[in-house]
Amino acid sequence: MTLEEIRGQENTMENTDRVQSAGAALEELLVAAKKQDYLTVGVYESAKVMNVDPDSVAFCVLATDEEYECDIALQIHFTLIQAFCFDNDINVVRVNDIERLADLVGADETGEPKDAHCILVTSPSANPWKDPALDKLSLFCEESRSVYDWVPTITLPER
Repeated sequence: MTLEEIRGQENTMENTDRVQSAGAALEELLVAAKKQDYLTVGVYESAKVMNVDPDSVAFCVLATDEEYECDIALQIHFTLIQAFCFDNDINVVRVNDIERLADLVGADETGEPKDAHCILVTSPSANPWKDPALDKLSLFCEESRSVYDWVPTITLPER
C-alpha cells in the first residue's frame, strides 16, 4: 500500500466522521430552533422571509429524495434559494432524508406534515441567537467550501 492510498483512506474516514458530526449538529440545531420558534418551514414561506428580512436568516437546509429529484419546479426553487443564500453569506446544506426532517420540524395546525423541502433557521437581527450547533455547522460549511463543495450533503443520525 502506498502512502497516497493510506492518506486517501484516512481522509475518507475523517470525512465520514465530519459528516456524521454535522448531522448530529443539524438535528440539535433544528430541535433548539423549533423550541425558540426560529424555524421557517416550506419553500414559499422561506422565500417570503428571504424577501422581507434576509438579515434574519442564519442557516438554510434544502431537502430532497428520489421522489422529488425530477421535480423541475422544485429544482428551480432550490437554485434560486441557493443563489440568494450565496449572495447574502448564508450557509446552505442538503439533506437526503426529507421524512426525517419532516419528523424533526413537526406538523402544521391540521396535523399534516410540513413541507420540509426548505427550512430556514432565523434569528432576530436586533438580538442574534447564538447556538453551538450553529457554530459547528458554519465551520462544517466553511471547510466544505474550502474543498469546492459549495452545498454539502449532510446525513442525519439514525433514530
